Amino acid sequence: MTATTALTAQNTTGVRAVHVVPSSFVEEQIEACFEDVGVDVVKTGMLAAASTIEMVARQVVKHSVSSLVVDPVMVSTSGAQLLPHEAIHELSRHLLPLTMVLTPNIPEAKLILAENGASPSVYDNPQSVADVENMGRQIQALGPKWVLVKGGHLPFRSDMTVAQVDDDKHVVVDVLVGPDGQVLRVESPYQASSSTHGTGCSLASAISAGIAQGVNIPSAVRSACRYIEAGIRTAPSLGRGNGPLNHFHSMQTIPFSPGYFVEYLLCRPDVEHVWRQYVHHPFVMALGDGSLPLDSFKGYIIQDYLYLSNAIVGHVMREMQLHVNYCQTFGISEAEIRATEEKQACTAYTRYVLEVGQSEDWLALQMALAPCLLGYGAVAKMLHAHESTRRGAENVYWPWIQNYLADDYVQAVRLGSGNYPLDEKKVTNQDVPFSPKKMNMQLIKCPEIREWYNRRTTRKAHATPITHSH
Repeated sequence: MTATTALTAQNTTGVRAVHVVPSSFVEEQIEACFEDVGVDVVKTGMLAAASTIEMVARQVVKHSVSSLVVDPVMVSTSGAQLLPHEAIHELSRHLLPLTMVLTPNIPEAKLILAENGASPSVYDNPQSVADVENMGRQIQALGPKWVLVKGGHLPFRSDMTVAQVDDDKHVVVDVLVGPDGQVLRVESPYQASSSTHGTGCSLASAISAGIAQGVNIPSAVRSACRYIEAGIRTAPSLGRGNGPLNHFHSMQTIPFSPGYFVEYLLCRPDVEHVWRQYVHHPFVMALGDGSLPLDSFKGYIIQDYLYLSNAIVGHVMREMQLHVNYCQTFGISEAEIRATEEKQACTAYTRYVLEVGQSEDWLALQMALAPCLLGYGAVAKMLHAHESTRRGAENVYWPWIQNYLADDYVQAVRLGSGNYPLDEKKVTNQDVPFSPKKMNMQLIKCPEIREWYNRRTTRKAHATPITHSH
């Protein structure tokens, strides 16, 4: 949650203007945050005015905030003054004694020390990591429990002496000093990058997020420094000045909303036309209007039974019995079914599924089986709504259509197409290799097998194309 203290007119080249929000209105924002969701950590950034600093300090005391992270924003990356000189005194007086972690960069650390009467010899010309640590200790004496002096403005050579020219800049050291003499030095490779806009704010926010998760201060600081390092390294280089870092480098995005993985695949241009040909195949349309020759349907239903006999899972045993009962209405006995030779396409498909199951992972197997489960549901739904479909007693195949509109099958399709938690977990897991193209091919291949069979066997208007249940 955010309470806005100032509005800026700026771009990557600099800050053009600052509009300070009245401290009374900022206070209303803060109260609203505390009263509703609650607050685990407070992080401050650009406070803009002395009155705002005093008000924030009162709120911290009022709400007994124990974890306060202060980013003492005073000067922007482009050099704009963001905190009036007189406000630095108020920051030191009111806020630093309440601070858990203070995160000044080198210029900000110098301003704080100068405002509080430190000898210039302490801060004027740091030449080593030890000098930076000493600056942190001097600031810690003003009240903060921990002080992280950010070293981006003081790059070092490989031998840890201060770099004098750009070619010698190799190492950046952020120095954290804490209670009981604790010191943490976080070394990072120097990056000659212009994508440093907002790095201080992002660092303090990352530290705050770690603290809110219960991480100890040194670990939270180290993780935040690594986060910023990668953010600069992977930044998109926007604008003509100091552009933003990449805040999302550790996140993997997916091109679909959770729960719609299969829908996304079916709508892809390289899948959609194949899927439509499958769902609207002439065999399917002939089922709908009742014009499919009975012998073609008998051949299909027998092969479907033989397919199911190779896939004994879940509800398949029940569906096999439904097939037997349904075949009997066409004068086909179970003995005749069992005596019928399995067609080449049926054998090819069942062995294809077995091959995927034995050589690929669970996600690939789900994709190999998905056209059967989802396809029958799509076919039945399409035929039920199609204007050419004949219904009831005038269509001998109407019971077949109704079978795949039954509640149990509709529920199975819903689970398969709209709620694939395992698939999506694996798709979004960076440790699991995932190829959308590979999954598309698995999804396409089943209908293509049927198309191959149909092209080979179609010699008249209604041959016996191969389609299989789930």
